[in-house]
Amino acid sequence: MGESELWGMVHAERAALAEGLAGLHDAQWSAGSLCTAFTVREVVAHLTAGARLGPVRWMAGVIRHRFDFDAQNAYRLAQQLGTDHGETLARFRRSITSTTKPPVPVAAILGEVVVHGEDIRRPLGIRRDYPIATLTRVAEYYHRSNMTVPSERRTRGLRLSATDGPFSGGAPDGALVSGGTLALIMAMAGRPGYGAELTGAGAGAIAASA
Repeated sequence: MGESELWGMVHAERAALAEGLAGLHDAQWSAGSLCTAFTVREVVAHLTAGARLGPVRWMAGVIRHRFDFDAQNAYRLAQQLGTDHGETLARFRRSITSTTKPPVPVAAILGEVVVHGEDIRRPLGIRRDYPIATLTRVAEYYHRSNMTVPSERRTRGLRLSATDGPFSGGAPDGALVSGGTLALIMAMAGRPGYGAELTGAGAGAIAASA
């Protein structure tokens, strides 16, 4: 899959998230997300910051914050919050078609928007029917990589199998973890609430590592 196709998936997920955010009321914007340190509004600002942070600015920020990546993320997030949630959403909308990114693969950016989209939707009871091709690409990336999240480490020695799509991977003789592709992705991303949607001898291991 080429980068242009991956960017198309990123843009589609950003657009879908922006559409879902448009109807939120004040309390929902202030609600906690599955990314436990952030509110819904802060997760949106974090996504905007990532869409505006190229390699040069990323490295400058790393140096400025003495390689404290959490401090850099907090600084960039604060830049994109705006004065209220209307401005937060407006800034995110302007980033939908951006192809600016830090020095990570485009698949990592796709994973970020899917995972953080769920971080927002799940607590608010919002459902998205993700294209299975999008979810499959994220799952394929996550089970092989620890860049941005330690997802490969969480699945090491396990055999993964999606029940709703073509994704499978991991150790051929490992303990099975089976479930929907989205649940597998979120478990790999360290979201323990999705463990109940997984079955198989290895399901407890991946849930415990989240």
